[in-house]
Amino acid sequence: MNALHYAWLAPLVALLFGCTTVGPDYHLPEHAAMRAPDANGPLQGGASPAVSVGPVPDAWWQLYDDPRLDRLVREALAANTDIRVASANLRRATAAFHEVEAENLPQGGIGASVARAQLSGESYLQTTKPPVFNLGDFGPGVSYLIDFFGKLARADEAAQANVQASEAALDLARIGVVAQTVRAYVQGCAASHELEVARHQIALQARAADVAQRLAAAGRAEPTDAVRARAQADTLRAALPPLEAAREAARFRLALVLGKPPAALAPQDIECHEEPPLAQPLPVGDGAALLKRRPDIRQAERELAAATAKIGVATADLYPSIRIGASAGLTGLLSDLGSGPTARWSIGPMLSWNFPTNGVRPRIARMEAGADAALAHFDGVVLRALQETETALSAYSRELQRQHALKLARDQAEEAARQERQRHEAGRTPYLARLDAERTLADVEAALAASDSQVAMRQIDLFLALGGGWQQADHPDPHAPPALPPAAERGPDARHPLPRMDSPPDAAMLPRGAAPPSGHPSSPA
Repeated sequence: MNALHYAWLAPLVALLFGCTTVGPDYHLPEHAAMRAPDANGPLQGGASPAVSVGPVPDAWWQLYDDPRLDRLVREALAANTDIRVASANLRRATAAFHEVEAENLPQGGIGASVARAQLSGESYLQTTKPPVFNLGDFGPGVSYLIDFFGKLARADEAAQANVQASEAALDLARIGVVAQTVRAYVQGCAASHELEVARHQIALQARAADVAQRLAAAGRAEPTDAVRARAQADTLRAALPPLEAAREAARFRLALVLGKPPAALAPQDIECHEEPPLAQPLPVGDGAALLKRRPDIRQAERELAAATAKIGVATADLYPSIRIGASAGLTGLLSDLGSGPTARWSIGPMLSWNFPTNGVRPRIARMEAGADAALAHFDGVVLRALQETETALSAYSRELQRQHALKLARDQAEEAARQERQRHEAGRTPYLARLDAERTLADVEAALAASDSQVAMRQIDLFLALGGGWQQADHPDPHAPPALPPAAERGPDARHPLPRMDSPPDAAMLPRGAAPPSGHPSSPA
């Protein structure tokens, strides 16, 4: 066969060796907020004696050393509806990733048809009417899109970044579920604690009202004193229903987090009479560890990577699309199907190229604007994480100071009540003076109980801001899809995996293909 028959292969081979990947290569921008030295240094509130700079434990709720709380968290992580939704979204993103990967494989199919047809004679430049025929067609076909300009590679990068963003969203859902579980449990404990203190106050005020009534009956006090004492007792009783409602609401919230109807969670299952204390100073780490640990930061960074890859997908539409195809089969009269004259086959490249007047350039501009927005969102998430953590640290430290002052006041009121009891038993002061001292002590204890509740809430706020508790190794999700294997295990057509943000920032550099446009957020500094 003449060598000229293969001359068409020469430009094809040249194109094969000239493959490139258009669009910007993603890397963590040098001017991103995450790279700022101030963002990676010590936390401003980390110098408080109430916290330590040690690493935040994965299962932070175990610092409370409460077996009932540990059991509730395990149940919530296994049955919560928000986690089920996030897990399903991750499976959907993984399926979409494999769908994009399938575009890297040869595409093929088989077709077959049988028809009784009347052909047009004039279409064959004949003036006579052809007879009616029984026609048949059968044959397979296969084609492969050569990714000369990296459109499939960029789509693969974007899909895998979306999978990793969904992984981070699932981790974020775990954090929220753990915090909601611990918060609902502690709120129930705090309401029970405050109820006990309030009932003690009511008992003391009832005794004072009884004494005032007896003194008024004996003519040793004004009748209005007894009325005021009873009014004070009724006022204290009015505080009980809101506290009981708060305890019931905490139980109902806990049932929701556990994925159960309210009636399925009995009060005795979560019985608790005081807030669980921490066994050690709360560990907070530093800014660098915080930014690597929080899943919302990782999710925003992966969304930025996906947005950058989509620029390359749109840019590739400016260039030709070349597909190599082959087909074979039988076409002809049904009675002759299978004979030599009905055989057909073809092989060769097919090139298609759309003019840039079809909206490609505006689509590229839209994707670049999307990447700019993703970068701004990423910076905002980083700054918000630091703000939330510092705010939670400050609130926790200040509430501890208030709690300490109330403890001192409680000790002083307790000593005053002890002295009044001794003076009354010695006959040196009336009984009402003793009751006043005991009421003062009860009021301080009520304020201290409220502060204990606030301290517990501030602890949970701080743990939530620190972003721990999502690690899959400790909390496997039966609904989550298996992790994506490395590119080397997925075959030669699979693309390289993009880095997660739990790696150092420099590890996110992915040099590949042509340099990105100058001045774009994803271009090198």
